[in-house]
Amino acid sequence: MQEHTNNKILKLSYFTVIYNIIEGIVSVLSGSSLNTISLIGFGFDSFIESISGGIVIWKTKKGAANSHDDPIEAKAIKFIALSFFVLAGYVLYESIQKLLNHQVPHQSWLGIAIAGISIVVMLGLYYQKKRIGIDTHNRALVADSKQTLACVWLSVTLLIGLGLNYLFGLWWTDAVAGIIISILLFKEGYHIYKEKHLCEC
Repeated sequence: MQEHTNNKILKLSYFTVIYNIIEGIVSVLSGSSLNTISLIGFGFDSFIESISGGIVIWKTKKGAANSHDDPIEAKAIKFIALSFFVLAGYVLYESIQKLLNHQVPHQSWLGIAIAGISIVVMLGLYYQKKRIGIDTHNRALVADSKQTLACVWLSVTLLIGLGLNYLFGLWWTDAVAGIIISILLFKEGYHIYKEKHLCEC
């Protein structure tokens, strides 16, 4: 039974990592060519999310889903939290610069498609991770599900920002979406950093 559950967790986590890497590459390349900061920030977030999924894979294979005293894991979680802070700062700075300098991004149907697909995929992953995590008392998987849910909100913000620009030519919505995404990234990093210190107490 436990082996079957671990296999399900590993499949979910491997899918999460692979999907996020592909999504990140496509988003960053597309965002760079289209001058779309919200899409670039979203893409880098996908890379960070893949690291989180990698931690779940590592813990599941190690058979230590509920332990928090591993120094390697602690460093990895701290790195993830700091990565969110750095990314949030970068996206916020670039978004404000684009607003002040009136930098108009290209309209992006590809970005809209990426955001739409991500909402569907991440919602499915969130519910499955949360359900299995609660049923098996796997705190690592439950924590990872929260990051997956945060990715859903990022996708919604990205979809609205790119959608308004694509449909109505509101160029500033990309930068505003970038600012909102930076706030969400900072919040996500703060929660991860806070949970890390709570686990060390």
